Amino acid sequence: MRLADSRWLTDENIHPEVVAHLRARELDVLDVRERGWQGRGDDGLLEEAYREGRVVLPHDGDFGTLALLGRRPVVGIVRVRPGHIRAQVTIDTLDRLLALDLELSPPFLIVVQGGLVRLHTWG
Repeated sequence: MRLADSRWLTDENIHPEVVAHLRARELDVLDVRERGWQGRGDDGLLEEAYREGRVVLPHDGDFGTLALLGRRPVVGIVRVRPGHIRAQVTIDTLDRLLALDLELSPPFLIVVQGGLVRLHTWG
C-alpha cells in the first residue's frame, strides 16, 4: 500500500489545521475530535482504525506501544515528533514524509521527526 493513498485516523492530539491540510491533499481522514471520541481508550481507537483499514496518526507513543508490545492488530501508525507545537511543523513534516511515496506492507510503525524517518515492520 502507498502511504500517500492510505486512509487515516487522527488522534485527539493532532491539530485541526493538520486534519484540514490532509483533507486538502484529498486524503480520507477520520478525526477523533470530530467524532466526539476524545478520552476514548487507545485500544478502542486502534480497533476502529484496524476495522476500517486506517493508519493512526498520533504525536505520542502510546499507539506504538500497544501495537508492538500489546500485539494489537494494526494497519499502520505514523507518529510525528515533536508534538503539541505549531501545526505548521507537523504539516511540513507530513508533507516531506508523503513526498517519499513510500510503499508499505502492514503492519508498520513510522516515527518521523524533521527529516529523520524510522520505519518498523513486524508480522
